Amino acid sequence: MVPARGLGLLLALLLPVVSASMPGTVVRLNKAALSYVSEIGKAPLQRALKVTVPHFLDRSGEVLQPTRIRILNVHVPRLQLKFIAGFGVRLQAAANFTFKVFRAPEPLELTLPAELLADTRVTQSSIKTPMVSISTCSSFLGRASESDGSNSTSHALLVLVQKHIKAVLSNKLCLSVSNLVQDLNVHLGTLIGLNPVGPESQIHYSMVSVPTVTSDFISLDVNAVLFLLGKPIILPTDATPFVLPRHVGTEGAMATVGLSQHLLDSALLLLQKSGALNLDITGQLRSDDNPLNTSVLGRLIPEVARQFPEPMPVVLKVRLGATPVATLHTNNATLRLQPFVEVLAAASNSAFQSLFSLDVVVNLSLQLSVSKVKFQGTTSVLGDVQLTVASSNMGFIDTDQVRALVGIVFEKPLLDHLNALLGMGIALPGVVNLHYVTPEIFVYEGYVVISSELFYQS
Repeated sequence: MVPARGLGLLLALLLPVVSASMPGTVVRLNKAALSYVSEIGKAPLQRALKVTVPHFLDRSGEVLQPTRIRILNVHVPRLQLKFIAGFGVRLQAAANFTFKVFRAPEPLELTLPAELLADTRVTQSSIKTPMVSISTCSSFLGRASESDGSNSTSHALLVLVQKHIKAVLSNKLCLSVSNLVQDLNVHLGTLIGLNPVGPESQIHYSMVSVPTVTSDFISLDVNAVLFLLGKPIILPTDATPFVLPRHVGTEGAMATVGLSQHLLDSALLLLQKSGALNLDITGQLRSDDNPLNTSVLGRLIPEVARQFPEPMPVVLKVRLGATPVATLHTNNATLRLQPFVEVLAAASNSAFQSLFSLDVVVNLSLQLSVSKVKFQGTTSVLGDVQLTVASSNMGFIDTDQVRALVGIVFEKPLLDHLNALLGMGIALPGVVNLHYVTPEIFVYEGYVVISSELFYQS
C-alpha cells in the first residue's frame, strides 16, 4: 500500500485541494504542473506496477510442473498526463517489465513492454472534497523476449509463459491504478479537517462546486471558513463569488492561486476579534534614552509635570476596537488601522492613572509574500500617523507636540507586533510535503494572484 499512497500524493498535485476564501478563491493548476507530476510520478508508478505473478503450470512434460515467476524490475520511461476538457485527466504510460522464470535447469529472464491508458474523472465527494474515479482503463502488452537475446528457449514454452504473464498483467495493471486512485481519495478525505492558524484559531477547507477542467488547466472554487474558539468568523458584508480572470499571473507557471478580498478581510477580522492586535507599550524607567516616563511627558504637558514631580513609568495601551481595513488596487496593497491608545502613568501606590487617550489612524503599505505553504505579509508606515485627543485628565493636550513623542515610541513597537502576526501566515492550497517555490505575487483590483512553481518533498 505504500507505493499506492506515494503516487496518490503525487496525483494530488493535480487537484487544488485546500485553502481558499469564503465565498470563493480560485485555485488553478496548469499544464506545467502536469509535466512536473509526470516526471516525479515515474518512480512511484514503477513500484505500484511491480505486482505479484502466480506460478505458471508447465504442461510440456508428463506431469504438471509449477514454475515460479517474479517481476525483477519495472521501468517507466514515459508518463504523460493530459487535461480532458469537461472531464478530468488522461494518463498514458509506457512500462518495460523484466521477469525471472525459475525453470530447470536454468532460470529464464524475459522482458515485456506494456502501455497503459486511463481516463480519470474529477468530481466532488459528499463531504465536499475532491474525488477521483477511473472512467476507463486499458493495458496493451507487447511481445515477450529473452533479455539476453539468445532465443534459446523453445518457442512453444515461450508462448505459454507469455500467455500466462499477459493474462495476469491484463487484470492487475488497471487494478493497481484503481488502488492508487482509491488511496488518493482516502487521502483527500482528510482535507476537511481544521488547520491551525494561531493558538486559538483554525481554518476549515471545503469545495464549493465540482472542478472546471479545460484543455489548459483544472480549476475549482473552495471555501475557507476561519474559526476563533470554535466559532466561525462571519463578515457583515454581502460578498459576491470571486471569479479569477483567465489570463493573470505568470504565463507557464505550475500553479495560479487567486485570493479574493474576502480572505484578507476574514483574517483581519479574526485578528481583531481575538485581541491579538492589542498591545501594551512600555519602557525601562532607568534607561537614559527612555521617553516613556512622566518626566519627558511633563515637558510637553505641564499638568503631567505638576502631578508627577518624580519620574514615573508610562504605558501606552493600544486597543483595536475597529477591524483593520485592507485595500487592494492594481500593484498596490494597503492596510488602515484605527487603534485607541490610552496613556497611563504609574502612581505612587503602584496603580496606573489614566492621563489621556488618543484616537489614532495609521496607514500602512502591505507587502505580501509566500513561504513554502504560507501566505504572509509585512507592513511599513505610509505618511504621518494621525492623532486626535479622545479624552484628557491633564487639561489641554497639544497634539502637534505629542505627535513627535508618539511617533518615536509608538510606530516601531506597533509595526514589530503587527508584522509578527502577519508573518504567521495562512496556509495556501497544497498537500502534504508540497511547497510553493519561486512564487510571484500580483495585486489586482480586489484580489491577489500567486503564480508559483511546485516542489514535492518525498
